[in-house]
Amino acid sequence: MKSIPNEPIRLLLIDDEDAFVRVLTKRMAKRHIDVTPAFSGTEALQRMRRADFDVAMLDLKMEGMDGIEVLKILKKMVPQLPVIMLTGHGCHVSAQDAIANGAFDYLSKPYDFEDLLHKIREAHQSGKDAL
Repeated sequence: MKSIPNEPIRLLLIDDEDAFVRVLTKRMAKRHIDVTPAFSGTEALQRMRRADFDVAMLDLKMEGMDGIEVLKILKKMVPQLPVIMLTGHGCHVSAQDAIANGAFDYLSKPYDFEDLLHKIREAHQSGKDAL
């Protein structure tokens, strides 16, 4: 979780919606955020074993392992990693469960892109402050 000030934020984006991930990856690359996509919880955990990330963004509802399960494992692997939960299902109870399990924050889909960028930068700063 070490980053040099001029280096891009390293974001692990975990979501099983292929089109969403691809569009978001392109938009973030233009804003100095290096996105590594993972299309399942299992893929995300494999990527975590091979690389360091500054922030993770995780969909709450996915096939196989759901977001809460993945969150719990991520927080065991790298406790200081800030994780932003995304939900397209408007379920605030699940979002509160995510916060209780160590998520930095959550956003509901659809979200404002600028709000998302702000949240990622805020999470990145909190991760740096935790070191």
